[in-house]
Amino acid sequence: MKRNKIVTFATWGIVSALVAWGASAIAVYAVSSGRVFDSASIDAVPRQRAAVVLGCVRTLPNGLNNLYFLRRIDAAAELYKAGKVDCLIVSGDNHVKGYDEPSDMKESLINAGVPADRIVCDYAGFRTLDTVVRAKKVFGLDSFIIVSQPDHVRRAVFTARGFGCDAYGYAAEDVNGRYSIKTTIREQLAKIAAVADVVLRRSPKFLGPREALPDVLKEEK
Repeated sequence: MKRNKIVTFATWGIVSALVAWGASAIAVYAVSSGRVFDSASIDAVPRQRAAVVLGCVRTLPNGLNNLYFLRRIDAAAELYKAGKVDCLIVSGDNHVKGYDEPSDMKESLINAGVPADRIVCDYAGFRTLDTVVRAKKVFGLDSFIIVSQPDHVRRAVFTARGFGCDAYGYAAEDVNGRYSIKTTIREQLAKIAAVADVVLRRSPKFLGPREALPDVLKEEK
């Protein structure tokens, strides 16, 4: 009898999780539909004041380069060089000494040919929620482009729009195969959290004062 109850509870738990994931995935796709572009459709990307590049670690624990990081940098540089944005906000985690995603992204973007004065570091992008809300409330952007891999960028666009931003996405090349299994699973679960963030109106961990973006140079107008 006890075993049957455990099986029943476990079954309902699995069914509930699948329903929650399915509903969240549909919501994320519906809200981001028609707003996510890639290198093949870069000409159609609406020009914006800035693009927000979502952070991740540059080097994996085994010492290898992180393909997610490298491909986001490539995509952000491509977007800037195509004249689709005036500047890039690199947003990531820097809560402990020696771990600095924004500075790593800025250095890599400079190496990719983006001028240093066109790059702004957001050191409090602890989660996607924090990044998109800070883009609006700290950097004063009501409309912007988000750069990350396809699934992540759709979720980020969903979250940003849920908090009143007219957001678009620019998808970096995805990472496939065994290398991406953990990230893919985590991303699917994160869709549920994204819907909860919007519905519950969760707040970023830290906001702080307003920060200015670089002025548009006269020759760029």
